[in-house]
Amino acid sequence: MEYRQLGASGLQVPVLSFGTATFGGGNEFFKAWGDTQLDEAKRMVNLCIDAGVNFFDTANVYSRGLSEEILGKALEGLRNQVLISTKATFTMGDGPNDFGSSRFHLIKSLEDSLRRLNTDHVDIYHMHGFDGNTPVEETLRALDDLVSSGKVRYIACSNFSGWHLMKSLSVSERYGWARYIAQQAYYSLLNREFEWELMPAGIDQKVSTIVWSPLASGQLGGKFRRGQPIPKDNRTQQGGSHGPATDYEHLFNIVDALDEVAEETNKSVAQVALNWVLQRPTVANIIIGARNEEQLKQNLDAVGWNLTTDQVKKLDAASEVDPIYPYWHQRQNVKLNPLPKFY
Repeated sequence: MEYRQLGASGLQVPVLSFGTATFGGGNEFFKAWGDTQLDEAKRMVNLCIDAGVNFFDTANVYSRGLSEEILGKALEGLRNQVLISTKATFTMGDGPNDFGSSRFHLIKSLEDSLRRLNTDHVDIYHMHGFDGNTPVEETLRALDDLVSSGKVRYIACSNFSGWHLMKSLSVSERYGWARYIAQQAYYSLLNREFEWELMPAGIDQKVSTIVWSPLASGQLGGKFRRGQPIPKDNRTQQGGSHGPATDYEHLFNIVDALDEVAEETNKSVAQVALNWVLQRPTVANIIIGARNEEQLKQNLDAVGWNLTTDQVKKLDAASEVDPIYPYWHQRQNVKLNPLPKFY
């Protein structure tokens, strides 16, 4: 298993991590992701570790803590061999302080997560989203205290805008507090907006990317094809998808290119799509999910090989979309605004 350095830190992480949002199926939204219970979760964890994937990602909001509980039990006796990432900020109750990135909520959220995970620390603690109600200084000071206490090893963010990230890094630098070493971001061949601002910011600030939904909620898994009915058993059709409505013509153009490359490489469409993401700037890790052990085994085979430059260019061309303002304007003068180097 290949390891990569995570941002401006000394932490090395495998290029794949296993996302456990499929654990528990605690409500209709997460049932559309999966309904993995403890026995199967243990088998999946062991499959990952055997393949060199010792990094597991969860969040307190996944099935209202049930994912964390199942992961904690599945990792019994293995804690010293693995890295655990969890998240906070989204709503966990009906009270006025049951959401957000306030000191009050973050301390309580972490203590609850540690109890459910049956551990005394988490390796990476993500802010699951930006809280525009809480001063950035309050959030980062609380996180710095959690790092100093030993309950959190590193901090990261997720689903931030570019200015959210830059303001947070500036505040951390000003006060000498722990800084975000990674951003967890939505990125795939189907959804490349991350390249417009967040990727250049990551390059400039040495903030690595942990990619979520690299198969675009399963739409790049090989089941969605031109001229065929849209699969009804997919997460997007069962109400568990994120993001805007799919432009199916654009999706099918990408799948056509994926089919060509899959034939050339003797790999599956999903494996090619995952490998493409792993070759992008700032990407240190991609989170793979699976409803069952067979899907997990397939996704684990996305590493150990690389697409050629020509194959990457073919997929880039099929998936390219025109950026919105101000990015299209900036791209008119690459002397002033050099694009990330993909090859």
